[in-house]
Parts: sequence; C-alpha cells; structure tokens
Amino acid sequence: MTYLEGVYWDLDGTIANTELEAHLPAFNNAFNDLGIDWNWGANTYIKLLKINGGKNRIAYYAKSNNYDFSEDLILKIHETKQFHYLEIIKKNCVSFKTGVFRLITELHRKKVRQFIVTSSSRNQVNLLIKYLFNGFNPFEFIISSEDVELKKPNPLPYLKAIQLSGIKNYNSIVFEDSNPGLQSSLAANLPTIFVPSNIPIVLEENIKLDCILDSLGDENNVANVIKGPKLKKSYVDHSFLSDYLVSFSNAKN
Repeated sequence: MTYLEGVYWDLDGTIANTELEAHLPAFNNAFNDLGIDWNWGANTYIKLLKINGGKNRIAYYAKSNNYDFSEDLILKIHETKQFHYLEIIKKNCVSFKTGVFRLITELHRKKVRQFIVTSSSRNQVNLLIKYLFNGFNPFEFIISSEDVELKKPNPLPYLKAIQLSGIKNYNSIVFEDSNPGLQSSLAANLPTIFVPSNIPIVLEENIKLDCILDSLGDENNVANVIKGPKLKKSYVDHSFLSDYLVSFSNAKN
C-alpha cells in the first residue's frame, strides 16, 4: 500500500540556506585565522559546491592552485572553519527556508517519521537544529558525514538511512536541493522532490526528476509546481506529498 511513512530531509540548502550565509564566511574566517591568503567569493564558493564535503573542497582548491597542503593542515583549516560556523549559527544568522518549519510541524503532528541525511558533521547538524527549532526536535535520527564512508553523490547515506528506518522506498520521500544530493537519493531509488536553494545550479543531465517545486510555500508565499501533482492549497502539505507518492508508484508500475 502506498502511503507516506517517512521523510528524509537534506539539511544545507533544503531546511535552511546555510552555504553563503554561514559556511562561506566560516571558511574565510578560518583562512584568515591561519594566515592563509585565500578569500573565497560567492562565485568561487558556488563552483566549489560541486565538490561535496568541506575538507574535500579545501584539498581540491589547494591542488587546483598549486598549494602543497598536508592532510594535517587541511584538517586544521576545517576544524577552525567548523568553530566559526558554529559561532555564526549561535548568532541566529540562518533561518528556515519558506514553508519548511510549517511542513515539518504538520508531518510531525500526523506522525510521519522524519530524518536528516546530510554531508555536514553531526556537531554542525545538532547545533543548527538546536538554534532553528528552539528545543523541538522532530527528527528520529541523523545520517551525518561521520556515519558513512562515502558521502553524497554516492547512495550510501540514503541506503543507510533506509536500513535504519526500516521504511519501504515507496513509503518514503526525500527533499534535496543539489546535484550530489539528488544523485544520491535517486541512486538509492527513493522518491525525491527537488526544491532549489538560493545557490543557482544546472541539473546534471543524468538526473531525471518527477517532482520539482520552487518552494514549499506558506500562507503568504504561493508554491509553484514546476513538475509534479497539482497543489490543492497555495503550499505543499501532507496531502500533496501523498498525491506525489501515488503518482510515483503508478508511474513505476
């Protein structure tokens, strides 16, 4: 039977826009602290987001610009960056994307199980949840960068989440905002809804989506369905997600 039992949320760019608001300034603060003559602008950082994981971005940028950085130095930069990221989050510089808290609250009320699957560290996730949700934690578990050997775009993070939740693929929905995230969830054969962040991206050619929204919407901001079921209200709710699962199941059968 097709019914909504679980929702897997990506974090950065899906629950909240954090990349340019928190991660980027944290990287630049770390470079400054350690006397590294780097300062990533928004355009540079957006290109680096094609590389998943902070340490991987540092290593890639160093190699691309002929810097001979040891693994220890890369780790030190990343640890310093994490410190600054957490300080930025504590200052409430990040907020929910439109409609996210409303939908998470509705799903929680309807006893739909919810999870986070992210490439961020567990420490970063826990702090962001603490400050965004103000003591309310609707998530049953988190799959973070420490929990899997291979990160997105590999399907392993979602495969592990499926295994831990015990929920069938056809009773699940994923929310993602990036090419690596979409590649990961689709490779795990999970019904996936794409809601873009404030980072402009061009979808990879091999990504075939059946549901694309411009936002989740709320009472004051109408959501637009670019591809997928019709909205019965001005925003995405439990009913829309259920309709999407039915259409997804019918298309597969």
